[in-house]
Amino acid sequence: MSENPSLTAEEKARYEWQMWTPDIGEEGQEKLKAASVLVSRIGGVGGTVAYYLAAAGIGKLVLAHGGNVKPSDLNRQLLMTSNWLGKPRSESSPKRLADLNPNVEVASVSENINEENVDSLVEQVDIVVDAAPLFPERFAMNRACVQQRKPLIESAMFDFDAQLTTIIPGKTPCLACLYPENPPNWKREFPVFGAVSGTIAALAAVEVIKLVTGVGETLQGKMLWANMRTMDFRKLPIARRGDCPVCREI
Repeated sequence: MSENPSLTAEEKARYEWQMWTPDIGEEGQEKLKAASVLVSRIGGVGGTVAYYLAAAGIGKLVLAHGGNVKPSDLNRQLLMTSNWLGKPRSESSPKRLADLNPNVEVASVSENINEENVDSLVEQVDIVVDAAPLFPERFAMNRACVQQRKPLIESAMFDFDAQLTTIIPGKTPCLACLYPENPPNWKREFPVFGAVSGTIAALAAVEVIKLVTGVGETLQGKMLWANMRTMDFRKLPIARRGDCPVCREI
């Protein structure tokens, strides 16, 4: 991360209440301002992650998501609005985030992450948040983060279930340790309530904030499993695979 920039008077007023948090203060807020985060897909999970990170004062957000806004997006994608139907998501998200916090730099990419663009996108940031629905995209981010030694927040949900972990290359299991192959039954379209995707998104944003500021404990080496039908939350240990083709040599 770059040298921490100082806060303006307007920023001190904006972030006053969160700077009251023990061990955060002005120094922690300056760390947030200096940080940059890539969010893959800005749907129900990723869009909410981006919204909370912008509210918290992350200095730069790189958002990658192709396609136009559809009616079926609007039950959960908080960066999209009814008057933007049929228009690119990549144009809606910067407008919404600028309305919330004009101090945050937003770089919007009008395509989904793939093997051709992932390395250059990951190079631009300190931390990556994976909110993509398809495993080829998730595997690409995992590989790039491992190779570039960048932390990866892995978040996913289906129906009322969700999971979350923080991957630190060389220290924790990577995504390929947990999923050696593309799950054959996983689909891009699935049942989702915005309140469910937003819940795991908020927790993912907290993981980013903790990584940047050094406050608290992240989900390194642990997987949080949430069943929101029963409100059962479990945190289980996960382990690296010695034969993992992605992370075994680091």
